[in-house]
Amino acid sequence: MTDAATVDARFASTAHSDAAAPHIDLAALYRDSGIGAVLGELDRDLVGLAPVKTRIREVAAHLLVERARASLGLAGGAPTLHMCFSGNPGTGKTTVALRMAEVLHRLGYIRRNHLVSVTRDDLVGQYIGHTAPKTRDVLKRAMGGVLFIDEAYYLYRPENERDYGQEAIEILLQTMENQRSDLVVILAGYAARMEVFFESNPGFRSRIAHHITFPDYAETELLEIAERMLGTLHYRFDAASRRAFGDYLARRIRQPNFANARSVRNALDRARLRQANRLFADALQGGEPIDAATLTLIDAADVRASRVFDEPQQPSPSPCTARAVPAPPG
Repeated sequence: MTDAATVDARFASTAHSDAAAPHIDLAALYRDSGIGAVLGELDRDLVGLAPVKTRIREVAAHLLVERARASLGLAGGAPTLHMCFSGNPGTGKTTVALRMAEVLHRLGYIRRNHLVSVTRDDLVGQYIGHTAPKTRDVLKRAMGGVLFIDEAYYLYRPENERDYGQEAIEILLQTMENQRSDLVVILAGYAARMEVFFESNPGFRSRIAHHITFPDYAETELLEIAERMLGTLHYRFDAASRRAFGDYLARRIRQPNFANARSVRNALDRARLRQANRLFADALQGGEPIDAATLTLIDAADVRASRVFDEPQQPSPSPCTARAVPAPPG
């Protein structure tokens, strides 16, 4: 039977060993990396998107811990960093990709805080021998940073036997595997179409470590986005025009081709045009000189002149069909 003195000696030896083992201060590593500032900007600059922000923080925490493990000789190989951002247009995918590139750079996973954003047209050629150099040129520009491929499913067009998208896919897959320590690829697009794309191209699915879904904005969030957009341009709503834009959103959100923040931006551009025409017409009719308050105000009439108010109200779309129609570019 082991006596008390032996037990005490073993305990003391273990405690000494633990005390001598190398330690790392995760809080200090977090502060020194500067990723807290990036995540703070994400929270401050983007309205809503709570689940997206949570996932980005989870990814950042995981990569920070992996960096800590590597510093103590516990690394199990470079983590797979390729991602998929799925969601409808105008939900902030490109903006979040830019922030993700900064996080990866601050943590040392990419050499440059650099994002190259492309679509099918930047990668796929129109004749034999055209695709490979186009794709390799894009990859060369993105190397050391992040390559963001929007509407990635358009790379695959099985209905066209003479399509060259498959050649671009094969080059991308090879590079994603062989250069994964020097390039992060983010695929983006509609959720349903991305799922079909992955089913048709399992090589992509096996290389994607993080799938992040971007929800549509609520009407209240879209209204806040509109006011933020106006503020950056030195415009504003008053109480009446704010109600008018709320009415506009309630109608527009139920129409085809609604693109979240992108549609809000387009609506505000048209409202600003109407405001300018209204002020100019008043001036030509002998109106008084105007002040800054008048020049900055989007009036309710500027909003309600939209064609959206001329069309009959549509019933609310079901969750399964809402905004399933692709939005036009711009």
